[in-house]
Amino acid sequence: MSDMFPDPGDNWRPKLKRLLLDIDSRIDFAVFQGGKWARESYERFTATMDRFHVAGWRRWIVVEPLSEAATLGMGGLLLLLSLSLPAYRQTSEGDWLKKSDLAVSFLDRYGNKIGTRGIKHNDSVPLDEMPDHLIKAVLATEDRRFYEHFGIDFLGTFRALITNAEAGGVVQGGSTLTQQLAKNLFLSNERTYTRKINEAFLASWLEAHLTKNEILKLYLDRAYLGGGAFGVDAAAEYYFGKSVRDVTLPEAAMLAGMFKAPVKFSPLVNLPAARARANVVLDNLVDAGFMTEGQVYGARRHPATPIDRREDDAPNYYLDWAFDEMRRLVDSFPKSVTDRYFVVRTALDIDLQRYADQVLDTNLREHGREWGASQGAVVIADLDGAVHAMVGGRDYDESQFNRAADAMRQPGSSFKPYVYATALANGFKPTSVVVDSPVCIGNWCPHNYSGGFAGAVTLTEAITRSINVIPVKLSIALGDGNAKLGRAKIVQTARNFGIVTPLPDTPSLPIGADAVTPLEHAVAFATFPNLGKAVAPHAALEVRTGTGQLVWRFDRDGKKPQQVISPEVAVEMIKMMNSVVENGTGKRAQLDGIPTCGKTGTTNDWRDGWFVGYTGNFVGAVWMGNDDFTQTKHMTGGTLPAMTWHDIMTYAHQGVELRQLPGLPVPQHLTPVAEGSSQGGEESHPALLTRKATQVLTRIERLLDEADHALAAQPAHATLGSIERKPGAPPADTLAAAADQKAAPASRGD
Repeated sequence: MSDMFPDPGDNWRPKLKRLLLDIDSRIDFAVFQGGKWARESYERFTATMDRFHVAGWRRWIVVEPLSEAATLGMGGLLLLLSLSLPAYRQTSEGDWLKKSDLAVSFLDRYGNKIGTRGIKHNDSVPLDEMPDHLIKAVLATEDRRFYEHFGIDFLGTFRALITNAEAGGVVQGGSTLTQQLAKNLFLSNERTYTRKINEAFLASWLEAHLTKNEILKLYLDRAYLGGGAFGVDAAAEYYFGKSVRDVTLPEAAMLAGMFKAPVKFSPLVNLPAARARANVVLDNLVDAGFMTEGQVYGARRHPATPIDRREDDAPNYYLDWAFDEMRRLVDSFPKSVTDRYFVVRTALDIDLQRYADQVLDTNLREHGREWGASQGAVVIADLDGAVHAMVGGRDYDESQFNRAADAMRQPGSSFKPYVYATALANGFKPTSVVVDSPVCIGNWCPHNYSGGFAGAVTLTEAITRSINVIPVKLSIALGDGNAKLGRAKIVQTARNFGIVTPLPDTPSLPIGADAVTPLEHAVAFATFPNLGKAVAPHAALEVRTGTGQLVWRFDRDGKKPQQVISPEVAVEMIKMMNSVVENGTGKRAQLDGIPTCGKTGTTNDWRDGWFVGYTGNFVGAVWMGNDDFTQTKHMTGGTLPAMTWHDIMTYAHQGVELRQLPGLPVPQHLTPVAEGSSQGGEESHPALLTRKATQVLTRIERLLDEADHALAAQPAHATLGSIERKPGAPPADTLAAAADQKAAPASRGD
């Protein structure tokens, strides 16, 4: 029966076998055919390549070097690509050219123009209006092959290397004019291989995106030529009192000579050196074939003479710092503000600035040799951080380095208030007793100025006598025996007060072994009279566009005060620091009839002398020392720095409505407006606006701004009286009266 009816389930096995055999055969065939095709292809390829086979001398002299060159070339291209990326990122923003042409006109606190910085391109002189002899003088000296190379002049670089090797020093530079422009636009002046590599790539990028004349124009407009002048037009005005259109050949030679070293070859700093350099430029004109010896003969016989700017008292250190601040502020403006020209009203008191300049120079000239100090810096600010005066050195023409804002010097004992404030904030009292006795942290053992030890003293006595051991012991106590933890608390206090420079953790930090700048140190002390509120140093009070639009105002947009210590701690510190001036190392800083607080500072080996102090109106710092860090002749902060601080602050408080320091008794002879003679009894500080008068004028200014905005929003035919007023807004006649009042000349009195 089963034979007649087979089981259908038995049929799938043979079918599966046949299927698998079919697949296997197909795979075998594909592999065989593939191998056959590969073998035949290889044979054909081999036969073809045999035709190109090179042996013998052709292989080793031609083929192998070309092959290696291709390999190395590919590697070189990859290396160049990796090196170029950092440089080309500098150009990633589409407005790279616009960002570099910021121009600012600065006004003092009363609205008087005090100077400019930057490049205002709308007013710049076109290239075709510049004298031909000026352009030739620049090219002959800076880049003779400017119109022949592509941004990097290998021939010129090789020639410079040969010349420098023959001279045994650097007498000729290898950078092209385009490379110098790339540095001015995108890079810093640091002398590193990285900067030179980026400079080369950016130079080639500029050549690809700008014409030669555009590059030359940008270079002439942006090069710094000393005296705060950027560009040949500003330099011609500064040195010769004329437009660049009118400079003569000898003047052009002198200007061209300053591109290399604007300070070294400035005619206002060293006229003989400037004339010698101008003579080199005239030689270059002849050597390059741009002029003949006969054409430059007259310029050699009659060299240029700059105008006398000895009476020029422009606050250049202040302007440089304010311009740096503006560069940072511009990035915070709304994107709708597209202007690159601004008018900035600063906090500068030009009379105080001039007097501070004079006092610093006079004291160093009369007493600097005696005390072994040759340089100094001064910062005077009000208690909200607005800087009224800044002296960055004795002579801006000789050195543009701003010692007030940029010099990092050890503060010595003037750093101790941060230590004592930290201690008071952590449970200590001014009357707390600490034993002045030997102490060591590792191998370091601090010593007092007197050489001995005072035994048990209160914190007030310790800061008054500027004892070194006590702050070190406090740092140990603040960390519960761990000095490192205690120093971390002190550093945090200094940071909260506004110290931004690096403060490396060293055992000697509590006695001022780390570096700070006079600017940040001065304004940080304003935290005490502000009852614990830290403020930021600033120059700008308000910023307007060239058309008058208000875009930034400090009281509205600036950094707000931050409470960093309690008012109680601040008051106790005021009392302790007043004792320093009344009974301790700062006696020379006492102001007649004006309660004063402060702290002296002297560093190891007598390299730095400080006095940093404050009243109810101002805070100020004076640093004195030497740029090369050489020792002074035992100058302490309580000597020449304190004397200088006293002279400047006496002048600063004349005509000012005095404000009392919290926690200190009011002197019986304290008058509403300070009186006193200035140095020599000849100068007197003009009376300043009182706080109330300033508030009134500020309100008037705001009303005018609101009126301007309201008028701008109305149709052209609308009048002031037809403007719809907001609830609480002043009537139109008040606004009109305010406008009339603002149009009148500003007064320094009430």
